[in-house]
Amino acid sequence: MCPSFHCGRLGNISYPFSNYTHPFCGLSLLDCNEPKIQLEKEGTWYNVAGITDKEIRFPYQEFKDNGKTQICDSSYNWLLAISPLISYEVSSPNLTLFKCKPHSRLHEDYFQGFSSYSGCEDHDIYYKYPQQNLPIIPPQCSVIYLPVSKYPSSEANDLSTLLAPEFSLRFHVNDICKDCHKDGRLCRNVKGNAESNAFCCAVAETPHVENKTDWRRKLKIGFGAGVGGVLVTCLIAFIYHRRNKKFSAFSTLLSRKFSKMDLEKGSTYFGLHYFTYNELEDATNNFDPTKEVGDGGFGTVYHGKLRDGRVVAVKRLYENNYKRVEQFMNEVEILSRLRHQNLVSLYGCTSRHSRELLLVYEFVPNGTVADHLHGDRVKPGCLTWPHRMSIAIETATALAYLHASEIIHRDVKTNNILLDNNFHVKVADFGLSRLFPTDVTHVSTAPQGTPGYLDPDYHQCYQLTYKSDVYSFGVVLVELISSKPALDIFRHRHEVKLSNMAIEKIQNHTLHELVDPCLGFESDDEARRRITLVAELAYQCLQLEKEERPSMDEVLEVLRGIESTEMDTTEDRRRATKEYPSTASAGFD
Repeated sequence: MCPSFHCGRLGNISYPFSNYTHPFCGLSLLDCNEPKIQLEKEGTWYNVAGITDKEIRFPYQEFKDNGKTQICDSSYNWLLAISPLISYEVSSPNLTLFKCKPHSRLHEDYFQGFSSYSGCEDHDIYYKYPQQNLPIIPPQCSVIYLPVSKYPSSEANDLSTLLAPEFSLRFHVNDICKDCHKDGRLCRNVKGNAESNAFCCAVAETPHVENKTDWRRKLKIGFGAGVGGVLVTCLIAFIYHRRNKKFSAFSTLLSRKFSKMDLEKGSTYFGLHYFTYNELEDATNNFDPTKEVGDGGFGTVYHGKLRDGRVVAVKRLYENNYKRVEQFMNEVEILSRLRHQNLVSLYGCTSRHSRELLLVYEFVPNGTVADHLHGDRVKPGCLTWPHRMSIAIETATALAYLHASEIIHRDVKTNNILLDNNFHVKVADFGLSRLFPTDVTHVSTAPQGTPGYLDPDYHQCYQLTYKSDVYSFGVVLVELISSKPALDIFRHRHEVKLSNMAIEKIQNHTLHELVDPCLGFESDDEARRRITLVAELAYQCLQLEKEERPSMDEVLEVLRGIESTEMDTTEDRRRATKEYPSTASAGFD
């Protein structure tokens, strides 16, 4: 284990920090003479005000003193990447700022009512104090956080007056690295690839002191051997990593997860097969880029053909970090217990021994609903109303089934609704889904989902309920009647979110401005009637207060009622045509 050490006015310090006496031992290096800290190996040095077992405190007065230069630099310095070894997050009160490409009229319109700072060469900064109802992050922007004073100056337009003289970072050490340290080994990144999340847990040789005379010599030899051992081990790991493209560093985590599922006690688990990496590599022609068919939440999806002739979709993780692994395992655990004609079927996955984490699904060939409404599968003419109505009902059926199974999808959107060649629905992407206990009204969790579909009540109160899926489905209904995307920054700023546009049009009795013209809303009374009914249902789903929204079962019942009246009307017309052909022809040409 790494020894603790005294670090000047910071007091006694222990792992994950180290000093120059044992520079290779910890994950962040301290210079106790200043004192300063290097959060990342060979990275920037920062002054330190104090360290506890959970947080690091930093003086921020230099930021306020140095003005423009530090404001621009800070928007880089504190965008802390999450390392696979140790991660940091701002824990003191902070101000959310939007860092965007400079001189954009779109951003100026989007951030109306915000203060801005344009003194940086390659980006503008937008912020609002006090903070409330922060917008969704628009394209070409990212979020940064800076510490805010508890008692800021009244001049809130001056960014420097808002900032605190000190702030804190909370740190979290990877559980595997903690275990590695307890076992007397060293946790190290595999070097040589800035994008790599791979790391190794290397054995550290500890010098054994035999006598005082040669203590220093043997300490140096032992230390050198230890460092050499670490470097050689990491080098070997890195070579293996390079040879296999994306060496996974998560076998321990996966071992825990898979052991809970007993996935490898046989070749199946509740009918879920596990595949070898080579089998899926062959099926996709070595993950040929021409076989990419889309993105699937946390990975790229490839079209493939198994040796037994089955056509499949293979999802490959974008990157092997803990968040992706959690989403991978979440999808396996949820889909392995579900069977429904309107949910995509999961055939299996790779085992924890595999070189990469891969999921294998049934292949759904006709793209997504988004593709057919406003994507690359839009064809001359129109996606017919019967198809749209069928999509709405089948999607609602799938969501009602999930809710009955105590599962919240949490990422309902038209990009996650797949279509077969007969336009039947397969709801997909369960990486963010959540099992929901029967004895609670909500689950408190950080908001996750897709901008434009995210329940505002969930976003503000951090309370996830079944009604969060209902809100997202309301957006899907509006897409079905409008053929417009859920989010479009090129629309008027009050209409960037389709849900806002829909509510405004419905309340102002200007629904015709929202509806896709190809649906005949203004020329066909029957089309107007049924589209209006669906719009009214969408309006109920989009209520800001979750208590005012219907349940998914109620939504499904209303949709089936609308469909049944359509069928009755169609049957009446058919009979009229049969009994009074000349009159019918005159009336419905």
